[in-house]
Amino acid sequence: MKKGLVVLLGVVGFVVLIAMYLMGAYNGLVRMDEGVNQAWAQVENVYQRRLDLIPNLVETVKGYAAHEKSTFVEVTEARSKAAGSLAPGVINDPQKFAQFQESQSALSSALGRLMVIVEKYPDLKANENFLALQAQLEGTENRIAVERGRFNEAAQNFNTQLRQFPTNGIGGMFGFKTKEYFKSEPQAKAAPKVTF
Repeated sequence: MKKGLVVLLGVVGFVVLIAMYLMGAYNGLVRMDEGVNQAWAQVENVYQRRLDLIPNLVETVKGYAAHEKSTFVEVTEARSKAAGSLAPGVINDPQKFAQFQESQSALSSALGRLMVIVEKYPDLKANENFLALQAQLEGTENRIAVERGRFNEAAQNFNTQLRQFPTNGIGGMFGFKTKEYFKSEPQAKAAPKVTF
C-alpha cells in the first residue's frame, strides 16, 4: 500500500512539474510577444509623428515654391499611403509588413525630393518655422531608426525563444508565429556617390 502511494505521489509530482514548465514556457512567450507588440507600438508612434509633421512642412514650403506642385502632390499621396499602412496585425503578416515598409520607403523618397526643392530657396532655409519643422523631422527620422532597431531586437529575442526546443512545440500548440524584421532599403546597399 505504501509503495503504491509513493508511486502515485511521484507520478502526480512529475505531472505537476511538467504542467508548471508548460505554464512557464507559455507565459514567457506571452511576455515576449507583448514586448514585441510594445516595441511595434513605439515604431508606429514615431511613424505617426512623422506623418503629423509632414503637412506643416509641405504648407511651409508651398508658400515659397508654389510652382513645385507635383512634388507636393507626391508627398501628400505618399503620406496618405503610409498612413493607410499603419494597421493592426502588420507585424504578424509578412505581406502587410512588406507593404508597410514599401509605403514608408516611398514616403522617405518623396520627402527627399521635397528637401531638394528647399535647397532652391535660400530664404526658406532661413525661415524660423521651416527650420523648426526641419529639426523636428530630422529628430523624428532618428527616432524611427532607434525604434526600428529596438523592434528588431525584441523580434529577435521572441523568434529565438519561439524556435528553441521544447518551446517551439508549445508555441506551435498555441499559435505563436515568428515576427518579421525591418530590413534595409534596397538603395541603402549602394554607397552614395560624392562628386565635386
